[in-house]
Amino acid sequence: MRRQSGFTLIEAIVVIVITGILVGAIAVFLKVPVQAYVDSNNRADLTDTADIALRRMAREVRRALPNSVRVSADGRTVEFFPTKSGGRYLSDEDEAGAGFLNFYDSTKTSFTILGQMPSPAIDAGADSIVVYNLGPGIDRADAYTGGNIALVTGISGNTVTLASNPFATPTGQPILTSPGKRFHVVTTPVSYVCNLATRTITRYAGYAPTAALVSPPAGTGVTGALLANDVSACAFTYDSSVANTRTGLLRVSISLQRAGGADAAVTLFHQIHVDNPI
Repeated sequence: MRRQSGFTLIEAIVVIVITGILVGAIAVFLKVPVQAYVDSNNRADLTDTADIALRRMAREVRRALPNSVRVSADGRTVEFFPTKSGGRYLSDEDEAGAGFLNFYDSTKTSFTILGQMPSPAIDAGADSIVVYNLGPGIDRADAYTGGNIALVTGISGNTVTLASNPFATPTGQPILTSPGKRFHVVTTPVSYVCNLATRTITRYAGYAPTAALVSPPAGTGVTGALLANDVSACAFTYDSSVANTRTGLLRVSISLQRAGGADAAVTLFHQIHVDNPI
C-alpha cells in the first residue's frame, strides 16, 4: 500500500493565519507611502488648476482698459474692459480740416484714425471706442456709465463711424480729451466671479456695462465659462491708492481643496501689475 501525503486541516488554517498576518503587516508599512503619493498627486492637480486660473486672469487683466479694473465689496469679483487695440485720433489741433474727433458737436459721429489702422481690426457692431478713461465715479470719463464710450457702426478706410458721440462736452463744462490724442478699442466687460457656494471661479462676458458692479452679471447675451473647481477661498483686492494713475496693482489669492476636506488646501497668491496709460 502506498502512503498518502497532503496537508491537514490544521496545517492549512495555520498557513492562512500566517499569510494574513504577513499581508496585514505589509499593508501597514505600504499605506503611508501610498497615501503620501496620492496626496502629493492631488496637491499637484490642485496647484496646476490654481496656477492656470491665475495665469489666465493675469494675461487678460494686463490688457485691461486703463482705470477700468474694479473689485466687488466682498472681494470675490473683479471686472474690467478688455482692450482689443488702440490708436491715435485726428484732433482739431492737427489743423487737418474735416475728419477730426469732435468734442464740441455731438452730431459729428465720425473721425479719422492717424497712421495705420489698429490690429486686430475693429469689428463694427461689436467693438467700442473709449477716450480718456479715468475710472469709475468720474463724470464723462467712466466707460461703465457710458460717458466716454461709443459703439463702432462702420469702418471705411481710416474713417470710423460711431453710433453716437458721447465725447462732445456740454456747454460750460471742461473738455475731456486724451493728452496723447489716443483711443482704445474695447469689447464688452469681463468679470471673474468666485462663488464659494458652488466652489467655482467663472469668467463672464458678453454683457452690457453697468454703473455699479453686478455679480454675477446678468442680461441678454451673457456667457459664463468655468475657470476652476474645488475653490475653498478667494480674494481680489485692487490698490486704490494708485487709481487713476499710470499703474495699478491687482492682488489675487485662490485656495483650492477637495470636497470634504480630505486633502490639505492649496493656496496661491499673485500680484498683477496693470498699466494705465491715458
